[in-house]
Amino acid sequence: MLRPKPPTMPQPTGHLTPPAVVVQPTSITPGTPTPPPAPIAPVPASTRPTVQLTPGTALALVGGGTAVVLVVGAVLVSMLLAIAVTATSVAVCAVVLRSLLNAERKH
Repeated sequence: MLRPKPPTMPQPTGHLTPPAVVVQPTSITPGTPTPPPAPIAPVPASTRPTVQLTPGTALALVGGGTAVVLVVGAVLVSMLLAIAVTATSVAVCAVVLRSLLNAERKH
């Protein structure tokens, strides 16, 4: 079979020097105190109507959720099946190529 050649690490060219960055210490000066926050006004009550679930609405939500779960599950299973079929066909091709190459060496 094919023998890969391990890569060699290239050697640095030229002289490497670290960058000349000097950090100067600074003194800490106290800041002015912040004023206390202003009081927050209370939030008015919402004027939107509350959502009330009737038995029919709850049943529709459960049915819709079930349908979404089934569709997503079917899509995921079909993707997994496609990957399995592809992997099987690649494995069969590899076995055929190996047998052809071994038969070529024997002659």
